[in-house]
Amino acid sequence: MKRVINVILFLGLCFSVLSQSKSDKLKREQKKLESKISNTKSLLQKVSSNREASLNELKLIENQINSREALLKIFDNQVKMADVYIQEKQEKVKALTIRMERLKAQYKEMIINAYKNRNKNGQIMFVLSADSYYEAQKRNKYLKSVSALHKKQAALIVQDQAKIKEEIEAIEIEKKKKQETLSQKRQERAKIEVDRSKKMEVLKKIQKEEGLLLAEIRKNEIKKQAIKKKINEVIRKELAEIERKRKEAERRRLEAARENGETPKKNTTTLNDESSEGKISSKKFQNNRGALPWPVGKGSITEKYGKNQHPSLSGVYTNNNGIDISCPANSLVRTIFEGEVTSVFTIPGSGKVVIMKHGNYRTVYSNLKETMVSKGDKVKTKQQIGTILSENNSIGVLHFELHLVSGTSTKSLNPALWIDR
Repeated sequence: MKRVINVILFLGLCFSVLSQSKSDKLKREQKKLESKISNTKSLLQKVSSNREASLNELKLIENQINSREALLKIFDNQVKMADVYIQEKQEKVKALTIRMERLKAQYKEMIINAYKNRNKNGQIMFVLSADSYYEAQKRNKYLKSVSALHKKQAALIVQDQAKIKEEIEAIEIEKKKKQETLSQKRQERAKIEVDRSKKMEVLKKIQKEEGLLLAEIRKNEIKKQAIKKKINEVIRKELAEIERKRKEAERRRLEAARENGETPKKNTTTLNDESSEGKISSKKFQNNRGALPWPVGKGSITEKYGKNQHPSLSGVYTNNNGIDISCPANSLVRTIFEGEVTSVFTIPGSGKVVIMKHGNYRTVYSNLKETMVSKGDKVKTKQQIGTILSENNSIGVLHFELHLVSGTSTKSLNPALWIDR
C-alpha cells in the first residue's frame, strides 16, 4: 500500500511539472492574442467612413472575431487543465489522507505499548538482564530506536497534515482561477456577438454599392499586377547586373592569367553560387523563419498571401503576391532583417518601394510615403526605412513581399510564415 501511494505522489509531481509548462505556454499565447485584439481594436477606432475604409473595417472586424475565437479556445484549454489539476490534487489529498490515517494507527499502537512499558526501571532491568555486554548494547540501541521511531512517526503525521492543508489551499486557488477564466470566456463570447453585429452592419452598407465595388476590385487587381510586374522587373535587372559584373570579373581574370603565361582555368561559378558573406546571410535569414520581426510596430494582416475570398462579395477573389498589413496612419516601416538596400523607386498611385537583399532572399516594402534609405545602404534589423502612405489620416496599408532568388528568376514566398505571429 505504501509503495502504491508513493507512486501516486511521484506521478502527481511529474504531472504538475508538465501541467505548469503547458499552462505557461497557454498564458503566452493568451497574451499574444490579447495584444493582437488590442491592436486591431485601436485600428478600428481610426477607420474613416469612405468605402475603401469600410472594406478595411470589415477585414479588421473579421480579424478581431478570429482572434477572439482563438482566445476562447485558449480559455477552454485553461479550464480543462484546471479541472485535471484539481482532480490530480484531490487524488493526492486522498493518498496523503490514507497514509496519514495509517501512520496515526501505528503511532497510537506505539503509544499504547510505550504506556504499558513506561516504567524506567523496567527498561533499565531489560538492559541489565542481558547475558553479555554486547547483548546489553543491542538492547539499549533497540530502546533508543523505538523512541526515535515514535518521534519520526509523529513528525510524519504533522508533515502530512501540512501537505494536505497545502494541497487543499492549492485546489481552492485553482478553482478561483477557473472561475475567473470562465468569466473572461463569457465576456469574450459577448464581444464576439457585438463584433458579428457590427460586421453585418458594415457588410450591408458595402453590398449596397456592389457595382462600384466590382469596378474598384478590377481596378485594384490591375494595379496589383502592375506592382508585381514592376517589382519582378526591378529584381531581374538587379540579378542581371550582378551576373554582368560576375562575367566581367571573370573575363578580366582570364585575361590576366593569359598575360602572365598561365593556363587559365574557367570559373564555373554561377549566380546561384553566392559569396561566403551571401551564404551566411541566407542561412541566418532562413534560420529565423517564423521569428522575424514585423515590418511595422503595430498592425493587422488584412489580406493574406495568395488567393483571397472577397470579404463582402460572394464568388469574388483577389490575388496577393505578398501580405497587406493595416496599421496606424504615418506608421514607421522597418526592416525585418539586416541586409542591403538594392532598389528604391516609385510606382505611380502606389507610393514608394524599397527592395532589400538578405543573401538569396529579397524583402519588398511598398506603399510608402517617404523613404529614409538609398540604394547601396547597409541596414540593421528593425532599422526604420520609411513611413506608410495613408489616406484621410486614418490608417495605412503596407504591402509586404518576400522572394527567394534562384539563378536569374525569383519565387514569391508567404511572408506570414516568416514573421513572428
